[in-house]
Amino acid sequence: MKSAKVVGVLGGMGPAATVDLMQRVVAATPASDDCDHIHMLVDNNPKVPSRIKALIEKTGPSPLPTLISMAQQLAAQGADFLVMPCNTAHHYYPDLAAAVDVPFLNIMELVSECIEQEQPSASRIGLLASSALPHIRLYEPSMQARGIEIVYPNDRDQSALMELILAVKTNEGEQLGYAALQHCADSLRTSDVDCLVIACTELSVVSQQLKTSLPVYDAADVLAQEVVRRAR
Repeated sequence: MKSAKVVGVLGGMGPAATVDLMQRVVAATPASDDCDHIHMLVDNNPKVPSRIKALIEKTGPSPLPTLISMAQQLAAQGADFLVMPCNTAHHYYPDLAAAVDVPFLNIMELVSECIEQEQPSASRIGLLASSALPHIRLYEPSMQARGIEIVYPNDRDQSALMELILAVKTNEGEQLGYAALQHCADSLRTSDVDCLVIACTELSVVSQQLKTSLPVYDAADVLAQEVVRRAR
Protein backbone atom coordinates (compact mmCIF):
# COMPACT_ATOMS: atom_id res chain seq x y z
CA MET A 1 0.00 0.00 0.00
CA LYS A 2 2.51 2.59 -1.14
CA SER A 3 -0.22 5.19 -1.49
CA ALA A 4 -1.51 4.71 2.05
CA LYS A 5 -1.34 7.73 4.31
CA VAL A 6 0.04 7.96 7.83
CA VAL A 7 -2.28 9.21 10.58
CA GLY A 8 -1.00 11.12 13.59
CA VAL A 9 -2.99 10.72 16.81
CA LEU A 10 -2.96 13.33 19.58
CA GLY A 11 -3.78 10.99 22.44
CA GLY A 12 -3.64 10.48 26.17
CA MET A 13 -6.92 12.29 26.88
CA GLY A 14 -7.36 9.73 28.29
CA PRO A 15 -5.08 6.80 27.49
CA ALA A 16 -7.87 4.20 27.35
CA ALA A 17 -9.80 6.34 24.87
CA THR A 18 -6.72 6.55 22.65
CA VAL A 19 -6.25 2.78 22.69
CA ASP A 20 -9.96 2.38 22.00
CA LEU A 21 -9.69 4.54 18.87
CA MET A 22 -6.71 2.52 17.65
CA GLN A 23 -8.64 -0.72 18.18
CA ARG A 24 -11.56 0.69 16.22
CA VAL A 25 -9.26 1.67 13.34
CA VAL A 26 -7.74 -1.82 13.27
CA ALA A 27 -11.19 -3.45 13.36
CA ALA A 28 -12.48 -1.23 10.54
CA THR A 29 -9.52 -1.86 8.23
CA PRO A 30 -9.90 -4.52 5.51
CA ALA A 31 -6.70 -6.53 5.82
CA SER A 32 -5.25 -9.86 4.77
CA ASP A 33 -1.90 -9.29 6.49
CA ASP A 34 -0.04 -6.80 8.70
CA CYS A 35 0.96 -4.63 5.77
CA ASP A 36 -2.67 -3.89 4.93
CA HIS A 37 -3.22 -2.06 8.20
CA ILE A 38 -2.87 1.67 8.74
CA HIS A 39 0.34 3.32 9.88
CA MET A 40 -0.44 5.28 13.05
CA LEU A 41 1.92 7.65 14.82
CA VAL A 42 0.52 8.03 18.33
CA ASP A 43 1.47 10.52 21.03
CA ASN A 44 -0.37 8.96 23.97
CA ASN A 45 0.38 11.85 26.31
CA PRO A 46 -1.58 11.76 29.59
CA LYS A 47 0.29 14.86 30.79
CA VAL A 48 -1.79 17.22 28.65
CA PRO A 49 -3.18 19.80 31.11
CA SER A 50 -6.76 19.15 32.21
CA ARG A 51 -9.38 20.51 29.86
CA ILE A 52 -11.94 20.62 32.69
CA LYS A 53 -9.66 22.65 34.95
CA ALA A 54 -8.83 25.06 32.13
CA LEU A 55 -12.29 25.50 30.63
CA ILE A 56 -14.76 25.00 33.48
CA GLU A 57 -13.01 25.33 36.83
CA LYS A 58 -10.64 28.06 35.56
CA THR A 59 -7.93 26.74 37.89
CA GLY A 60 -5.47 25.18 35.47
CA PRO A 61 -3.27 26.16 32.53
CA SER A 62 -4.43 25.97 28.95
CA PRO A 63 -3.62 22.67 27.24
CA LEU A 64 -3.21 24.46 23.92
CA PRO A 65 0.62 24.88 23.96
CA THR A 66 1.08 21.18 24.70
CA LEU A 67 -1.43 20.19 22.03
CA ILE A 68 0.23 22.40 19.43
CA SER A 69 3.61 20.89 20.24
CA MET A 70 2.18 17.37 19.89
CA ALA A 71 0.53 18.21 16.57
CA GLN A 72 3.66 19.79 15.13
CA GLN A 73 5.85 16.89 16.23
CA LEU A 74 3.52 14.33 14.68
CA ALA A 75 3.46 16.28 11.43
CA ALA A 76 7.26 16.54 11.47
CA GLN A 77 7.51 12.77 12.01
CA GLY A 78 5.57 12.12 8.81
CA ALA A 79 1.87 12.18 9.64
CA ASP A 80 -0.18 13.04 6.56
CA PHE A 81 -3.21 14.03 8.63
CA LEU A 82 -4.06 14.36 12.32
CA VAL A 83 -6.86 13.26 14.63
CA MET A 84 -7.58 13.79 18.32
CA PRO A 85 -9.72 11.26 20.23
CA CYS A 86 -10.94 13.78 22.78
CA ASN A 87 -14.11 15.74 22.13
CA THR A 88 -13.55 18.43 24.78
CA ALA A 89 -10.06 19.20 23.50
CA HIS A 90 -11.64 20.12 20.16
CA HIS A 91 -12.47 23.44 21.80
CA TYR A 92 -8.93 24.28 20.66
CA TYR A 93 -9.42 22.90 17.17
CA PRO A 94 -9.15 26.21 15.23
CA ASP A 95 -5.76 27.04 16.76
CA LEU A 96 -4.50 23.48 16.36
CA ALA A 97 -5.53 23.23 12.72
CA ALA A 98 -3.86 26.56 12.01
CA ALA A 99 -0.61 25.45 13.67
CA VAL A 100 0.14 22.60 11.24
CA ASP A 101 0.45 22.21 7.48
CA VAL A 102 -1.40 18.90 7.30
CA PRO A 103 -5.16 18.28 7.50
CA PHE A 104 -6.64 17.96 10.99
CA LEU A 105 -9.95 16.10 11.11
CA ASN A 106 -12.80 17.86 12.94
CA ILE A 107 -14.76 15.37 15.03
CA MET A 108 -17.80 17.63 15.41
CA GLU A 109 -18.15 18.07 11.64
CA LEU A 110 -17.67 14.37 11.01
CA VAL A 111 -20.40 13.38 13.46
CA SER A 112 -22.78 16.06 12.20
CA GLU A 113 -22.22 15.02 8.60
CA CYS A 114 -22.80 11.38 9.49
CA ILE A 115 -26.15 12.15 11.11
CA GLU A 116 -27.17 14.38 8.22
CA GLN A 117 -26.43 11.60 5.74
CA GLU A 118 -27.96 8.73 7.70
CA GLN A 119 -30.89 10.58 9.31
CA PRO A 120 -31.66 13.60 7.15
CA SER A 121 -34.91 14.23 9.01
CA ALA A 122 -33.26 14.36 12.45
CA SER A 123 -34.02 17.59 14.31
CA ARG A 124 -33.11 16.75 17.94
CA ILE A 125 -30.19 14.76 19.28
CA GLY A 126 -29.35 13.67 22.81
CA LEU A 127 -25.70 14.33 23.68
CA LEU A 128 -23.84 12.08 26.13
CA ALA A 129 -20.61 13.86 26.91
CA SER A 130 -18.33 15.57 29.41
CA SER A 131 -19.81 18.29 31.60
CA ALA A 132 -17.67 20.75 29.68
CA LEU A 133 -19.66 20.45 26.47
CA PRO A 134 -22.86 22.21 27.61
CA HIS A 135 -20.65 25.12 28.69
CA ILE A 136 -18.38 25.44 25.67
CA ARG A 137 -21.17 24.61 23.18
CA LEU A 138 -18.79 22.46 21.19
CA TYR A 139 -21.26 20.71 18.90
CA GLU A 140 -23.76 23.56 18.56
CA PRO A 141 -22.27 25.31 15.47
CA SER A 142 -22.04 22.17 13.32
CA MET A 143 -25.41 20.81 14.45
CA GLN A 144 -27.32 24.07 14.27
CA ALA A 145 -25.99 24.65 10.76
CA ARG A 146 -27.93 21.51 9.86
CA GLY A 147 -31.07 22.49 11.75
CA ILE A 148 -30.42 20.09 14.63
CA GLU A 149 -31.13 20.95 18.26
CA ILE A 150 -28.97 19.45 21.03
CA VAL A 151 -30.57 18.09 24.21
CA TYR A 152 -28.38 17.47 27.29
CA PRO A 153 -29.05 15.42 30.43
CA ASN A 154 -30.31 17.37 33.44
CA ASP A 155 -27.74 18.59 35.95
CA ARG A 156 -28.08 15.63 38.33
CA ASP A 157 -27.81 13.05 35.56
CA GLN A 158 -24.90 14.91 34.00
CA SER A 159 -23.01 14.86 37.31
CA ALA A 160 -23.46 11.10 37.54
CA LEU A 161 -22.31 10.72 33.94
CA MET A 162 -19.21 12.76 34.74
CA GLU A 163 -18.43 10.43 37.62
CA LEU A 164 -18.47 7.54 35.16
CA ILE A 165 -16.16 9.40 32.77
CA LEU A 166 -13.66 9.99 35.57
CA ALA A 167 -13.98 6.36 36.66
CA VAL A 168 -13.07 5.18 33.17
CA LYS A 169 -10.00 7.42 33.26
CA THR A 170 -8.88 5.75 36.49
CA ASN A 171 -9.73 2.18 35.43
CA GLU A 172 -12.64 2.05 37.87
CA GLY A 173 -15.53 2.12 35.42
CA GLU A 174 -16.46 -1.51 35.98
CA GLN A 175 -16.46 -1.09 39.75
CA LEU A 176 -18.70 1.99 39.54
CA GLY A 177 -21.02 0.41 37.01
CA TYR A 178 -22.72 1.86 33.96
CA ALA A 179 -26.11 2.83 35.37
CA ALA A 180 -25.47 6.53 34.78
CA LEU A 181 -24.90 5.99 31.07
CA GLN A 182 -28.05 3.92 30.70
CA HIS A 183 -30.14 6.30 32.82
CA CYS A 184 -29.05 9.34 30.80
CA ALA A 185 -29.82 7.56 27.54
CA ASP A 186 -33.26 6.49 28.81
CA SER A 187 -34.04 10.00 30.05
CA LEU A 188 -33.02 11.61 26.77
CA ARG A 189 -35.17 9.12 24.88
CA THR A 190 -38.23 10.53 26.67
CA SER A 191 -37.26 14.00 25.41
CA ASP A 192 -38.24 13.08 21.86
CA VAL A 193 -34.70 12.98 20.48
CA ASP A 194 -34.14 11.28 17.14
CA CYS A 195 -30.83 9.72 18.09
CA LEU A 196 -28.06 9.71 20.68
CA VAL A 197 -24.50 10.95 20.22
CA ILE A 198 -21.67 9.63 22.38
CA ALA A 199 -19.42 12.67 22.40
CA CYS A 200 -16.89 11.65 25.03
CA THR A 201 -14.30 9.05 24.10
CA GLU A 202 -14.23 7.73 27.69
CA LEU A 203 -17.89 6.85 27.21
CA SER A 204 -16.93 5.29 23.89
CA VAL A 205 -14.74 2.87 25.84
CA VAL A 206 -17.84 1.54 27.64
CA SER A 207 -20.46 2.23 24.97
CA GLN A 208 -21.12 -1.49 24.47
CA GLN A 209 -22.92 -1.40 27.84
CA LEU A 210 -25.63 0.90 26.45
CA LYS A 211 -28.96 -0.63 25.46
CA THR A 212 -31.38 1.57 23.53
CA SER A 213 -33.75 1.42 20.59
CA LEU A 214 -32.53 4.80 19.37
CA PRO A 215 -29.81 5.11 16.71
CA VAL A 216 -26.48 5.81 18.42
CA TYR A 217 -23.63 7.73 16.81
CA ASP A 218 -20.36 7.20 18.61
CA ALA A 219 -17.87 9.98 17.86
CA ALA A 220 -14.94 7.58 18.29
CA ASP A 221 -16.40 5.17 15.78
CA VAL A 222 -17.20 7.91 13.27
CA LEU A 223 -13.63 9.16 13.62
CA ALA A 224 -12.16 5.69 13.20
CA GLN A 225 -14.17 5.08 10.03
CA GLU A 226 -12.94 8.37 8.57
CA VAL A 227 -9.33 7.52 9.47
CA VAL A 228 -9.63 4.29 7.51
CA ARG A 229 -11.23 6.05 4.55
CA ARG A 230 -8.60 8.80 4.43
CA ALA A 231 -5.62 6.56 5.01
CA ARG A 232 -6.58 4.07 2.32
